[in-house]
Amino acid sequence: MVRQPHTAEQIAAGQRLGIALRQARDGRSLVEVAVAAGMSPETLRKIEVGRLPAPAFGTIVRLSEVLGVPLDTLADAWRAGMYVEKAS
Repeated sequence: MVRQPHTAEQIAAGQRLGIALRQARDGRSLVEVAVAAGMSPETLRKIEVGRLPAPAFGTIVRLSEVLGVPLDTLADAWRAGMYVEKAS
């Protein structure tokens, strides 16, 4: 299976998500949050710096729980500035 490269819009969305997650850590160490969320610190670092612009849904759910940030807030950060077509 060949993965398609991420679009510029997807990369920007991942960077916004990373910023939101870094802000939500609010002084907690990256290692502490990663371990509590059941992932490697390297994975969380990649998400936070935007090198992993489309993390798995379960990963975001776990981070939301550990950081005490509603999923809607993280979704809004990811979507900010993106055109979303509404169904008629």
